[in-house]
Amino acid sequence: MRRRIFGAPATAVVLGLLASLTGCGADSGDTADGEGTLQLVAAEYGDNPATSSKAFWDKVTTDFTAAHPGIKVKVDLRPWADIDREVSRMVKAGKAPDMALMGSYSDFAAQGKLYSADELLSVTAEANFLEPLAEAGSVGSTLYGLPFVASSRLLFYNDTLFEKAGIKAPKTWADLKADAQALKNKGVKFPYAMPLGPEEAHAEALIWELSNGGGYADSSGNYSLASDQNIKTWSWVKEQLVAPGLVGPVAPSKLNRADAFAEFLNGNVGMLNGYPSLLHEARAKGIKVNAVPMPVSDTLGAGETPPTVGVADWMMAFKQNGNRKAIGQFLDFVYQDKNLSEFANRYHLLPSTTSASRALGGSNGIDTNDTQFLTALRGAQLYPVNDPTWVTVSDNIKRNIGRAVDPDGNPKAVLEEIATKATAAKKQH
Repeated sequence: MRRRIFGAPATAVVLGLLASLTGCGADSGDTADGEGTLQLVAAEYGDNPATSSKAFWDKVTTDFTAAHPGIKVKVDLRPWADIDREVSRMVKAGKAPDMALMGSYSDFAAQGKLYSADELLSVTAEANFLEPLAEAGSVGSTLYGLPFVASSRLLFYNDTLFEKAGIKAPKTWADLKADAQALKNKGVKFPYAMPLGPEEAHAEALIWELSNGGGYADSSGNYSLASDQNIKTWSWVKEQLVAPGLVGPVAPSKLNRADAFAEFLNGNVGMLNGYPSLLHEARAKGIKVNAVPMPVSDTLGAGETPPTVGVADWMMAFKQNGNRKAIGQFLDFVYQDKNLSEFANRYHLLPSTTSASRALGGSNGIDTNDTQFLTALRGAQLYPVNDPTWVTVSDNIKRNIGRAVDPDGNPKAVLEEIATKATAAKKQH
């Protein structure tokens, strides 16, 4: 089965931080070491001027031009909330940038708009991507979405709250339910925070479905959104966690990820699924927090370990301006271990390449606290982003999966409705 990836990390958005740059790539000639200017439209990963991605890109582009004097690179930073839509609009208007760093690529690949990796990178560089990420960036056997930075999800628990409740980290769903009940008995506001609100419900949903042997796609890569396993998952969640009040005072369908994370950082959450940057932020605030794999369904076979959920963002190169050689030179430079590791460490994410991920600690290596996330990423299950309908399907999941566990919700009916719309999206594409 070709592994699938689950979309862009939930990074912070900077609104109005940088004005758009003008121009759309270099001259249409196939620039190598001649004169030319490339345009990269990239998502902004920072949440204020001090953490803006601008400092990283300013240094990288300056260093690149020093090594390739004839080629300049302009970087246009856009908020996460806008970038996919704005790049799509640029492409449709015939003004594609030379490169984009964002959350989806497959629709452009399906339209024949992108260079493949083997047209851009050396054989060594192309082979350097972590396997689950390379598979998710491929359509068929061709790599179009170059993974840039990535992450994985683990179950976080507040160690102080666990000690007060006299409980330990859960390994099965039954353990999780028992721990949540113990936390509730001690007055914890959110024993288990379950963000199934429209912000990022598709991440939480996939985590739960994988832990019961289900998921978004079957062994052939086709959507399996209303599988028996998924129906059983949401029936259990509704009956065993939501109905007994073990998820807190906010209905999962109304709880967004950002709000759940804020409650965790305020010490009000016993357990929730999170990624490396949240772990660092919690520890910086003095919260004793640990991370473990998501507990598994009690019905899975003994010793079976489902994959965790992984995330990645994608670098892609557009054919429109014909700057294949210059783009390849720039990407080879950006994907050097020191550059990729510096960007990943800046935002407590994981580099997408084997060589960069081997470097632990130090100024250019992975933070040693993040190694458990890297281990999880190597065997992760990912969103089906290489399906061009995924943007539509994921939006449908985000807006509707929470209804499955509402008091009057019907898990089977909700999942079948989502699956029906996915089938319709396939037919329309």
